[in-house]
Amino acid sequence: MSKRVAVFAVLMALTAAPLPGSNPHDSLHNRAAAFLAPTPRAEAAEQANPGEGKILYYQDPMHPWYHSDKPGIAPDCGMKLVPVYASDVPAGTLPPGGIQISPTRQQLMGVTSAPAEYRTLDQVIRATGQVDIDETRISVVSTRANGWVQKVFVDYTFQHVTKGEPLFTVYSPDLLAAEQEYLLALKASKTLGQSSLVEVNADGAALLEAARMRLSLLDVTPDQIRNLEVTGKPQREITIYSPADGHVLERKVFPNQYVTPEAELYKIVDHSWMWVYAEVHESDIPYVSEGQEAVVTAEAFPGQKLTGRVSFVEPHMMKETRTERVRMEFPNPDLKLEPGMFVNVELHRGLGRRLTVPVDAVLDSGAHQRVFIDRGKGVFEPRTVTVGARSGDYAVILSGLRAGEHVVTRANFLIDSESNLRQSVEGMQK
Repeated sequence: MSKRVAVFAVLMALTAAPLPGSNPHDSLHNRAAAFLAPTPRAEAAEQANPGEGKILYYQDPMHPWYHSDKPGIAPDCGMKLVPVYASDVPAGTLPPGGIQISPTRQQLMGVTSAPAEYRTLDQVIRATGQVDIDETRISVVSTRANGWVQKVFVDYTFQHVTKGEPLFTVYSPDLLAAEQEYLLALKASKTLGQSSLVEVNADGAALLEAARMRLSLLDVTPDQIRNLEVTGKPQREITIYSPADGHVLERKVFPNQYVTPEAELYKIVDHSWMWVYAEVHESDIPYVSEGQEAVVTAEAFPGQKLTGRVSFVEPHMMKETRTERVRMEFPNPDLKLEPGMFVNVELHRGLGRRLTVPVDAVLDSGAHQRVFIDRGKGVFEPRTVTVGARSGDYAVILSGLRAGEHVVTRANFLIDSESNLRQSVEGMQK
């Protein structure tokens, strides 16, 4: 409502009906003076607070848009209405959108502020992860020749084996023939070695080396070859040993079974290192990189933390969840981490020394973010800022603030409401 309309409404009210206790024949000037004269209650309130100045209106402290010209109780929250005094700041000196609030009202609203200052921050990204086996530590056991399984030493799934431990024995005609050829080559090498001709000695050594190479390709160990040289007799059964430490993930070998080179007889996985997969939200992806430190905790081992590293960040985002999978590697010497276990993941990344304010000081409307600057003497100024990463209770300020400026950290929503209301009223009066 413009000032002209407001004055016209007052004049219409004065001409419509006489004021109580006034002479109907009084002039319009006298009636207007009587209407605008302060009431005894307002004079008493003004005298009770001589330092505050003239009371403009009474306001709900929790809902600042509710005004009343008389003291009383707020209809919404039930709190006592607080007086709003004439501004001590001369007209036109408030910043755009700024407001002034008396100390009494600030106390009722619970206004607090804190300075913007530099801090050394550590960005912590939290997620839920799931333990999985390390795919690079899976070993598959098979034979290099056709044959029949004779004895099985490791005969159940998840049995723990060590590197070099016997798994089973196999009878293979191909292996037996290769052993016999090696013994013949060994005998021929000894005979040809007595020759005075250098070429003959070299042929004998080459023949023996070729026979030895064939045994090695058929998965005969060096110890088994030395035993063959000592005994001079071929072994009917060849023992197959575990290639690594770990647990038997799959077992597909049984006594008297016919096996071929393409058959996977055992699958052994080493659990001394484990993978952990976690899904990181889209906004946190820029703060995750390979080689970054990761920490996991779990209900299975309360109070303990395991430290590892990010080994791989998948290059594609999941459309359904707007997350990206991150793979981490963790040492597991005590076998505490087990495949399928759920864990809590923390990814740490240092942000360095940055200008920060408490997170509660930032009002985020979606389109922009702003804070209220406490300029002293009850004056509060809205300021648009650019907010960066958040770390705990603090938010990084990229632009819009200087170190040392105080920002409102509590009751800023009430101040924002009153600021918007003031701007709306000013817009209607123009």
